[in-house]
Amino acid sequence: MESGFPREAVATRLLTASVRTSYDPTVDIDWSAPLRPGAYWLPPERSSLYGTPLWDGLSDEQRVELTKHEVASAAGAGIWFETILMQMLIRHYYDADPTSRHAQYALTEVADECRHSIMFGRLIEATGCPVYRADPVDHLLGRWLKATATGPQMYAAILIAEEILDSFQREIMNDESLQPLIRMVSRIHVVEEARHVRFARDELTRQVEAAGPVALGYARFVIGRAAYSITRRLVHPRAYAAVGIAPAVGRAAARANPHWRATLRWSAQRIAGHLTELGLVAGPGRLLWRRAGLLGD
Repeated sequence: MESGFPREAVATRLLTASVRTSYDPTVDIDWSAPLRPGAYWLPPERSSLYGTPLWDGLSDEQRVELTKHEVASAAGAGIWFETILMQMLIRHYYDADPTSRHAQYALTEVADECRHSIMFGRLIEATGCPVYRADPVDHLLGRWLKATATGPQMYAAILIAEEILDSFQREIMNDESLQPLIRMVSRIHVVEEARHVRFARDELTRQVEAAGPVALGYARFVIGRAAYSITRRLVHPRAYAAVGIAPAVGRAAARANPHWRATLRWSAQRIAGHLTELGLVAGPGRLLWRRAGLLGD
């Protein structure tokens, strides 16, 4: 479980990569380009209702509309978590040596996330969908997480959100049948998030090595709750109302849908395996991973 490279060496390489490959979504995406009529916003089989009687009862136009609202909901969840992430990184930087490459990369990641949040906001605007916000409980939990999370729970929570979204976006960016706008948004996010994942994985290993048993036990529970909240935030129940399905009915159908549960497990496969290897998916926290549908039976 030892870190493979010195902390400063990892940060130096990531800073170099940031200079070489970074985007400004306000100019690198043509927001004025017309949308492609009839194009899905994510692969239909990744829709939360795919394979259910509710999906079978939708027209092709309604299915496209549902995937658009699901994408807008995920973008809202992305903004919610990136706002939390930025504040956690700023707290981390507050106590760091500002001359270190590690601290400087933390600020570089904050700058990336600022642009990503703007990009997701522009995406929601372009879809014409409402802003799907966290419910009051998750909103308060997010406020608590951003103010208190340190060590393993901070970096594990970052990785859960980043790697789950990354799984969807890697598939989206390579699917030429999908809406070009969401493919470009996904491509930008995947390229830049790859650096963030490398940074967080390296730092998480160091934090686990330094943590004692009590801190790790607490971290496992917080990490499980973060996984549960992030997963539940992906598709807001009100997204179903856009195609005439009552939010409570759509949410219940999605939770019971084996296709959607398989998609959630697929999206979290890499991060669940990584955190399990580090001993962070265990105890009461593991029950939350199961409730979120991220682990097999």
